[in-house]
Amino acid sequence: MDFNDCLYDIGEQLDSDELASLKFLSQDFIPQRKQEPIKDALMLFQRLQEKRMLEESNLSFLKELLFRINRLDLLVKHLGTSKEEMTKELQTPGRAQISAYRVMLFQISEDVTKTELKAFKFLLSQEIAKCKLDDDMTLLDIFIEMEKRVILGKRNLDTLKKICDQVNKSLLKKINHYEELTRKVSQSCVGKGSLGMLSVWDSPSQQCCESREQDSQSQQTSNKVYRMESKPRGYCVIFNNYDFSIARKQVPKLHSMKNRNGTDLDAVALKNTFSELHFEVMIYKDSTAGKICEILKSYQSMDHSNKDCFMCCILSHGDKGIIYGCDGQEAPIYELTSYFIGSKCPSLAGKPKIFFIQACQGDNYQKGIAVETDSEQKEDYLEMDSLLQKTYIPDEADFLLGMATVNNCVSYRNPMEGTWYIQSLCQSLRERCPRGEDILTILTEVNFEVSNKDDKKNGKQMPQPTFTLRKKLFFPLN
Repeated sequence: MDFNDCLYDIGEQLDSDELASLKFLSQDFIPQRKQEPIKDALMLFQRLQEKRMLEESNLSFLKELLFRINRLDLLVKHLGTSKEEMTKELQTPGRAQISAYRVMLFQISEDVTKTELKAFKFLLSQEIAKCKLDDDMTLLDIFIEMEKRVILGKRNLDTLKKICDQVNKSLLKKINHYEELTRKVSQSCVGKGSLGMLSVWDSPSQQCCESREQDSQSQQTSNKVYRMESKPRGYCVIFNNYDFSIARKQVPKLHSMKNRNGTDLDAVALKNTFSELHFEVMIYKDSTAGKICEILKSYQSMDHSNKDCFMCCILSHGDKGIIYGCDGQEAPIYELTSYFIGSKCPSLAGKPKIFFIQACQGDNYQKGIAVETDSEQKEDYLEMDSLLQKTYIPDEADFLLGMATVNNCVSYRNPMEGTWYIQSLCQSLRERCPRGEDILTILTEVNFEVSNKDDKKNGKQMPQPTFTLRKKLFFPLN
């Protein structure tokens, strides 16, 4: 049978619930936000082909998907493979491609009754808005929502365990089995790399690291990779400026400057993301320019000898090479980053210093779209933070600066969802760090995601990373 005819026949026999299961099991290869347009199995197969996960000469991933959702009839009829053959195949180290974590969640969802699903929704009502927990929401949908809110992950199972313990203690066995599996694999692997894509077996003794994980581990021990083993990795300092009422009163040119609605969503996303990546997160709300400088100087004077990194995130308004404090006074970006050069902060010498800044870099709109700025805002949907690119980082190694947009252009903030840049950054870090991707690869993906968005008037945004990194930079989860 022709390859496409075969895929068509398989797709026609899969219902909507089975499609949802396949999409969930494919999340490590097709991120959730790219799955949203997928409405049928054929679209899913197309995406898998684009990712080279499904080819005429390589049907292993499709076979594993059908095996996991128990469509053994399709496995036998269209792919000529029996349950016994698949069981034997997946017991061979390195053959399984779906992570143990995702299979564990899927198995839990299969065992939960309708009554237990209602209990799940009730117990999560404090964590997830009730409007998100509608009657049609499946447990897989809930897991996805939990992952978005960083209350569920490969090494973030406490909330899930607590709920399972209340709803059905037998579900805990699956989680305990997964955790025991990861411990055994971790102990059997050489080095301290991320577990990344751990495969699942019926027997823990048959478990081993996949080649991708081994590659990640060898990279971590390479002299071309920054050390990232300390716990905490380092400080993550977040300046979250929302209230600019003082600036409006005291600085005439800023009399129309808006409060930064939606910025708290960015601060929470950054806190959850970098906490999961083992940073000690400190948040400072509504800081003046002087306070920002004072706080960073205090971190400059600290001893970072037992830390591997320093992170600073600034969420504010800005203009022409500066960040505005909530009082409307200016703090030059170059000055802020320069506090951490080797001569001023010796204990961070040779270690990565990372700055993420959410603010516009001017008043222009990519593709010449006429949209209002923060100072003259009339649009309720998206707001903008305003700043012109100069030299932002010192001429010294080991700095990375992630800016929300390129020279002279605005960046966008949705009051109900947060900024395009920070939300995309956090989502990409959560999805891609476990896979062992380095920070520059992740920031390239962020560029792609943000550049594909547009506001109601087709305004565009392109983030811009600037760096003097000498090595690859990874943030392993373990």
